[in-house]
Amino acid sequence: MKPITVGSGKGMVELTDGDVLHLVWGPHTVLLADDVHDAMATINELADGAEFPLLIDITNTKEVTRGAKAVFSTKCAASRIALLGTSPVSRVIANFAMSRRTLPSPTRFFTSKDDAMSWLVQAQPPETLA
Repeated sequence: MKPITVGSGKGMVELTDGDVLHLVWGPHTVLLADDVHDAMATINELADGAEFPLLIDITNTKEVTRGAKAVFSTKCAASRIALLGTSPVSRVIANFAMSRRTLPSPTRFFTSKDDAMSWLVQAQPPETLA
């Protein structure tokens, strides 16, 4: 499937042939609440009532606002979420995003896409790590 632009163009999302949703945020993105709402709406539309694992690439994300963080507790079509980043900044952003006590899906941070994909497609649900 061809990637679909999310909301204001800050990101792209697609459903891969392996039945994994993949969201990539663009370079130097500052995530606002509306951006996260738009991404969730696009993900829900692609999923068409089903749930899929979701890989979110935050490598290029600059900042997640408090308003965006508040939206993360809203359930979408993600059965589990892997946040992918390659820098200490990505890890800080992921920790900020995951600092909610109750996330709607098991969520983990990875620095390796292969490790993230392996975890996403596991049969049994793992524990959520913050």
